[in-house]
Amino acid sequence: MAKHPLWSDEYWLLLMQLYLRKPVGVKALYSRPLVGLALELHIPPQYLYEQMFRLRTIDTPRMQRLWEVYGNNPRRLSRGVKLLRQKLGYADLFYDGVEVNETWEKDFKEFRVEGIGTPLTPVMLILVLDLYFRLTPLTMVAETPEIQELARLLKMKPQEVVDIMEVYQFCDPYLNRNDFLTSPLLVPCQQLWQRFGNGSPQKLAALAAQLKEYFAK
Repeated sequence: MAKHPLWSDEYWLLLMQLYLRKPVGVKALYSRPLVGLALELHIPPQYLYEQMFRLRTIDTPRMQRLWEVYGNNPRRLSRGVKLLRQKLGYADLFYDGVEVNETWEKDFKEFRVEGIGTPLTPVMLILVLDLYFRLTPLTMVAETPEIQELARLLKMKPQEVVDIMEVYQFCDPYLNRNDFLTSPLLVPCQQLWQRFGNGSPQKLAALAAQLKEYFAK
């Protein structure tokens, strides 16, 4: 695995602290703590996930030393992480105002839409799109159990999920909707349709299954 340009060996402490959080072990790829650390470091979750497996393997002298020094000493680990985060804070001040080239991070950025009380993220719209492909237009109603289940996961109202699906209907070339729609959701939904709408439904379903972990308690 090629080293990520933003990775520093100091970050092993952050990964170890996360790894040791109960239940101890490698955390799910899109678990909220792992994504939170990825956003903090501007390093994709996939890279940190793979690094966590390296941490578990303990196959190098560096890993052995790391575990010997910090593995059974939570106070020392906590102190090391605190010092590192202070250092990272100073770095953020140094780069304040510098443009960051965000890619995957945009999927987790919140935005608000009039008429929907819950702040949205593209990740939430991806989950709605996955469900969209599993339903027919006639079942895209608030009473459908699958919509209610997704709404509970995303902490939304079922009707809000339905409203997003209605926007996706305008993106769907098979429905050929000719009526006019003005919605602030149209652009973000069109962008996600371009990313996933013509691809493999199985790949989208697999991604959605992983992303649900981000919203799990």
